[in-house]
Amino acid sequence: MSTRLIARSPDLKRLQDEGYEIEVRSAYLIVRSVPYVNAARTVAFGTVVTDLMLNDDITQKPGDHQVWFSGVQPCHADGSVLAAIGAQPCAQTICESVQVDFRFSSKPADGYPDYYAKIAQYVEMLSNPARSLNPEATAKTHRPVEATEAESVFLYTDSASSRAGIVAVAQKLAMPKIAIVGLGGTGSYVLDLVAKTGVLEIHLFDGDRFFQHNAFRAPGAASLEDLRKGLSKVDYYTQIYSRMRRGVIPHLEYIEADTIQHLEGFDFVFVCVDRPAVRKTISEFLTGQGTPFVDVGMELELIEESACLVGSSRVTLSTPTKRDHLSRHVSLEGPVVDDIYGTNIQVADMNALNAALAVVKWKKFYTFYQDCYQEHQSVYAINAHQLTRDETGST
Repeated sequence: MSTRLIARSPDLKRLQDEGYEIEVRSAYLIVRSVPYVNAARTVAFGTVVTDLMLNDDITQKPGDHQVWFSGVQPCHADGSVLAAIGAQPCAQTICESVQVDFRFSSKPADGYPDYYAKIAQYVEMLSNPARSLNPEATAKTHRPVEATEAESVFLYTDSASSRAGIVAVAQKLAMPKIAIVGLGGTGSYVLDLVAKTGVLEIHLFDGDRFFQHNAFRAPGAASLEDLRKGLSKVDYYTQIYSRMRRGVIPHLEYIEADTIQHLEGFDFVFVCVDRPAVRKTISEFLTGQGTPFVDVGMELELIEESACLVGSSRVTLSTPTKRDHLSRHVSLEGPVVDDIYGTNIQVADMNALNAALAVVKWKKFYTFYQDCYQEHQSVYAINAHQLTRDETGST
């Protein structure tokens, strides 16, 4: 239970002080022991759940008028359905071990000013029939609720997942540790996306400094002060993303033959390098370790006569059940790819797209997204605006 959030939010603190059994978990407010009447005309006890609108871990005005409910269909004292509460069946898991059965909808003319008003209204609607059968039925039990919530990887509550109702799905990505090898344009955008997930540790590997040209193909906006510090890429990005979360761990080094052992023990690796020989060293090591990974790449070409760029963005997944396709699609020989990308000329939108496709593939592999084809190779062609898939297989 997030006792800090309750203490800082007057509406939640009022609910707690009045004796409601409340708990805050993963940006949801959970109110237990709410009496109601079932179809058998007996008093039962259910749980009311609502997502929380938060800023600086303090509640704001509720974003909507609906709540979830764990229990059976609420009824009047005579056993007829309590229609005014607008119950719609919607069995699902909201967050850790919190399963709900119905969605309620009761909207005042001006909405609810705060969560005290919202919860009190729904509890009143549910409890009134119960009190007519048992005058002592109340949701204000004054029972203590144990503070059991583990420390989150985030410095503030992930209210985005709770608002979307995908907390249980998002937990699939809360793996112990991943690595991002290479923090150039694509690798930095991979970090930006992965940092918003529940991965406990994100290890960054790169031996370069963060220079002025990097700022034009990186997430966010680097300041002059940032550039004048002369930070390494790993330290610059660790500084940025540690504002939001714990567990960003910098490694100021290149992954090569003499450092490859540093990739041992990861759950997943994003390979964002442009040197084929290094890519080969990494892929062979991760294959031997049984580690799944995604390799990314871009091929851009300048058409001088029309002064425009053409090219493609590639994402290749390698898993313990499918490795044989890698050499067919990924350059594994030579010091550097012979194209415009190899000269360090990059375009931020293509870097971001390459990273987004890689992160989507990672999320599909861990069933965050449904994956009908389980492709291990995909390429986006700019001029044709075409995304192709290949190398399907069981993951």
